[in-house]
Amino acid sequence: MNQAVVAILDGTKARFFTLETAEFPEYESSPNLVEHQSLKNRTKELSGKELWANTKTGRNRGSRSQGHGYDDHRQNHVNEFERSFAKEIENKIIELIHEYDSRQVLLIAEPQMLGFIRDSLTPHLPKNVNFQELAKDLCKLKPLEIHEYLARKNLIPHRHVVAL
Repeated sequence: MNQAVVAILDGTKARFFTLETAEFPEYESSPNLVEHQSLKNRTKELSGKELWANTKTGRNRGSRSQGHGYDDHRQNHVNEFERSFAKEIENKIIELIHEYDSRQVLLIAEPQMLGFIRDSLTPHLPKNVNFQELAKDLCKLKPLEIHEYLARKNLIPHRHVVAL
């Protein structure tokens, strides 16, 4: 049984880890964050021309060449893209909880993304799962750096290094 499922995300990428103890702790350093999969938010990779018919927002020319402002509600569409990505992340977290019989979920994300995921994920978590969150962007760090940071914050156990 794994102690935790750890999801690290920003607006463009989600990385999924489990915290696993070594099979032979007297010979191996443990526990370790093991990365299983990552997801990319494809809409963040698209250029403006691929997403929108008009790349400029908020201005239009009238018949007398006078410009006037308007709201084309792009932010609503961007938020919907984020919600869709959040749903993918939610499905992956639930899948990992069941696959590894985890009892703890640790969600680390930039603040805006954390809100989307929290709203999507918490109603679908099993009742016996402890849910914790941290508003921080750690997506670019290596697994060992992530482990050290989270251990310093007392969110996961410190890694016991075996010296041979």
